Amino acid sequence: MRWDGNRESDNVEDRRGSGGGMPMLGGGRLGLGTLAIALVGWLVFDINPLTLLDAMSGGSGQGQVQSGPAHRPPADDQMAKFVSVVLADTEDVWRDIFSKQGAQYRDPHLVLFSGATSTACGTGQSAMGPFYCPADEKVYIDLGFYQTMKTRLGAPGDFAQAYVIAHEVGHHVQNLLGISDKVQNLRRHASEKEANALSVKLELQADCFAGVWAYHAQEARKILESGDVEEALNAASQIGDDTLQRSAGRAVVPDSFTHGSGKQRVRWFREGIDSGDVRRCNTFKAAAL
Repeated sequence: MRWDGNRESDNVEDRRGSGGGMPMLGGGRLGLGTLAIALVGWLVFDINPLTLLDAMSGGSGQGQVQSGPAHRPPADDQMAKFVSVVLADTEDVWRDIFSKQGAQYRDPHLVLFSGATSTACGTGQSAMGPFYCPADEKVYIDLGFYQTMKTRLGAPGDFAQAYVIAHEVGHHVQNLLGISDKVQNLRRHASEKEANALSVKLELQADCFAGVWAYHAQEARKILESGDVEEALNAASQIGDDTLQRSAGRAVVPDSFTHGSGKQRVRWFREGIDSGDVRRCNTFKAAAL
């Protein structure tokens, strides 16, 4: 991925090194994983996935969190610079898309943390992977997740890493468009199976929005190199609910999916990157996922 020398975002907060603990995360956040990240937490960090799932659905786990003022990442931190450039690129793309529809895009902030940190959605921890909190409009990530992607999930590559950021920003777009609120309201009155199905559609749409970003970034700035698209498609496949369930030695249970199968995630990211059209990302009206 061609990114070095491109504009960096001013909306990055670095909370690393400001203390931490091993707390749980309260409800309301959107990210790469409810079941998926709980399984990652189990496989990689030996944290009980049932505990994580309880916390992620609004449990009352307690613990210490990072505190202290956020600051800009160090100038020589290449990974922080990379995510700052990716965030800036999503800002450029989504500002333009919104502007063409007569609307104004509101930039999200990206928070770098390690261990645990406080959010408006509760307390977040590294084991849960990257996530978006709609209450404060911030994306949270422990950059150590990228090593997990490479060594434990079989999803290496800088464009795979960019896809992670773009997916979380996709949740921000859903928040701005009012989609997230509508889905949350529907989930409150749905059965567990129906609620999971709604979550899958929300996550697949975020994958599609990530693809839309990639399409427009390539058109404007030629960011893609050989193999980049394959990296992102592989990442989408490796973090599919079915893949993670198999990796955990579990039976694949489609009704328990909250993010979609690897095949579905690949399909919707490809829909976005092939078309660049937000209208093609309406997973809620798709005849089939």
